[in-house]
Amino acid sequence: MNVSFFQELLNSIAERGRSLLEGSAEDRSAAALKDLAGALLSERGEASGVALAGEILSAYRRATDEEKLEFFRFLFEAFTPDEARVTETARDYLSDPSPAALSALEAAVGSPRQEFFRRLNLAPGATRNIVALRQDLLRFLPKAPDLAAVDTDLMHLLASWFNRGFLVLRRIDWSTSASTLEKIIEYEAVHEIRGWEDLRRRLDPADRRCFGFFHPSLVDEPLIFVEVALTDNIPASIQELLAAKDHEAGDTPKKRPTTAVFYSISNCQKGLQGISFGNFLIKQVVEDLAKEIPSLKTFVTLSPAPRFAAWIVRATSEHPEMIDRETLDLLSDASWAAHAENQEHLKETLMPLAAEYFLTERTRNGRPVDPVARFHLGNGARLERINWLGDKSAKGLRQSHGIMVNYLYDLGDIEPNHEAYVNDGTIAASKSARSLLSSSTKQKTQKKRRETEIPENATVSADE
Repeated sequence: MNVSFFQELLNSIAERGRSLLEGSAEDRSAAALKDLAGALLSERGEASGVALAGEILSAYRRATDEEKLEFFRFLFEAFTPDEARVTETARDYLSDPSPAALSALEAAVGSPRQEFFRRLNLAPGATRNIVALRQDLLRFLPKAPDLAAVDTDLMHLLASWFNRGFLVLRRIDWSTSASTLEKIIEYEAVHEIRGWEDLRRRLDPADRRCFGFFHPSLVDEPLIFVEVALTDNIPASIQELLAAKDHEAGDTPKKRPTTAVFYSISNCQKGLQGISFGNFLIKQVVEDLAKEIPSLKTFVTLSPAPRFAAWIVRATSEHPEMIDRETLDLLSDASWAAHAENQEHLKETLMPLAAEYFLTERTRNGRPVDPVARFHLGNGARLERINWLGDKSAKGLRQSHGIMVNYLYDLGDIEPNHEAYVNDGTIAASKSARSLLSSSTKQKTQKKRRETEIPENATVSADE
């Protein structure tokens, strides 16, 4: 038995079940979504459940944004636990905390919305449609924050449906299906792929690799993919890395590669936002590459800093003395990177600020302000090097003034780095990266530490 057999079986069940429903998909308007949802959650036979789920998804696809939003509000208001039943079973459990009473309480507090989405997933191809449905929900959340409860229920199910055990790691190369390759071009989020020839340069040479996670329910649709270059050094420039072309596909590399460079990681499904795949992907690819190519000893990224430029603007507004007016004027000129004199002046100013941005600036919960840094440091990587003008593209200059970063995955240090970061917020960084911190920044950091230190002879109350 294979996937197509089960797909045909589900389709036949849905067709027979549809005969139990009045009317047809064409006759049902989007306004019938509420009735269909109620019917799906009621006691119905398995066959009609499959058909109802298909009808709901079909009606949802035809609905306008306004109708979709109304549907989500209906799910929020109508499909909630019965308060009276929850109260009753809670009292029963408090008076008799038996396994049976606990099971009754768990059933009472269980979200009917989760059961609705489970049944909705009965329809053929439903998982793909439910992922798209959540993408719509995420669009609505800023204007309808009360729908966060619906998103929580949906996320709970998607996280289990897309857990690591169901994911399949596949290498993506020039022989991969055209439909998947088109998705790679479409979903590349870090360094734009300019057509098929550009894609071929990233997939076909012997010193290039691309890997992606796939799910059985989304055939030919990558969930996330990573692009890798095999080199003999740690690169500092994305333009040089993408332009490097020592040999074509099938040729033997001139040197055995010693370094695997992860230079682009792209999430593909917006409806799966919040479900982490990247940490599993990198670790799996590192293991597979180490087995395939024993000469590889160094695993490193060449990562963007997409919010560095915005941070400078915000920080300068709060601390005008941070950057002088002359420097700000230079940065406002889009052509500054083309002039060596401007480059040298700005390098002296921006590199210490970049070190401060990565190593000392924190969010309210004590984590690095840079999202890419949070990802790699949380995975146990070390901030190895900050690269001046690592990305000279218009996007790179606009977002980060050209700054790029190497995060090093040292297999022996990944776990200790991860534990130190998670438990204490400690950032693993090389001496060369820390040496970029200006003396004034170091003094500010030391002052903050002194202010937060507790003298040995001090007494601390329980409230503190």
